[in-house]
Amino acid sequence: MDTNSTLEVRDRAATYAPNADELVSTFVPDPGVDTAPAVAPPQQTRKRTAPRTVGTRVTAQPAFVLHSYPYKETSLIVELLTRDFGRVALIAKGAKRPHSQLRGVLQTFQPLSTGWTGKNELRTLTDADWVGGLLPLEKTALLCGFYLNELLVKLLARDDAHPALFDHYVSTLNQLAHNEPPPIVLRKFETALLKETGVAADLARCADSRGRVKPGIQYVVDPERGPRPARDNDTAPRVAGKTLLDMEREEYTDPATQAQSKQLMRFLLAHQLNGAPLNTRQILIDLMQL
Repeated sequence: MDTNSTLEVRDRAATYAPNADELVSTFVPDPGVDTAPAVAPPQQTRKRTAPRTVGTRVTAQPAFVLHSYPYKETSLIVELLTRDFGRVALIAKGAKRPHSQLRGVLQTFQPLSTGWTGKNELRTLTDADWVGGLLPLEKTALLCGFYLNELLVKLLARDDAHPALFDHYVSTLNQLAHNEPPPIVLRKFETALLKETGVAADLARCADSRGRVKPGIQYVVDPERGPRPARDNDTAPRVAGKTLLDMEREEYTDPATQAQSKQLMRFLLAHQLNGAPLNTRQILIDLMQL
């Protein structure tokens, strides 16, 4: 993202986000700081080493930085999404020092190989190496990446492993980097996130009859039980059975499916967040109407 584009995002963050200062420092990069290497060609990818756990020490764990914030004078607390341990919080000692090796490594959307030690919820980062293999996110794709990270920070419990979701996250970043349509990419990830965390039912199965939903019937989706036929007094978004079936197949070519799935996912996510706003979503709505 060039300086002008980043400043525009930061200005919009300050305008629309309830906690704009936190949003800018957490989910929007500073114009003077690179958030990813200029090029990450696949041929530079380092061969993955199997993660190991020895006592309270973990090594060679694939991870991505979701969020970081200052800790004391020279350190950071870093939230990582890891393949085998889920979301973990680690102290990166000395990471704020100008010559720290961690300073340039602990950036969002960079594949890392990490290690840590400790038994408490807040452990100590011992190793972080850039692995490579993903192209950097730019412009709109970069803001979409921050949206993904905010979702994961707010919806994933710590130390709850979701290896399939980790792989889906990697795939989503790759699709965004290759300019796949952001609305479709985000709908797929949102659906996968709710299913992986066990808070979304099978969208293709009616909660009342337990049979498959029918394409020609209008449904509402109960966040706790799943789809059921719509009633006159329902206030939840109505979606066609075809839309629900398309979402299960990850088929979003129908404009009606795109529009209805957007409204449905906003509704389901708002329920899981207990109405708490997503700062990056508000900016995306303004910039792209996602």
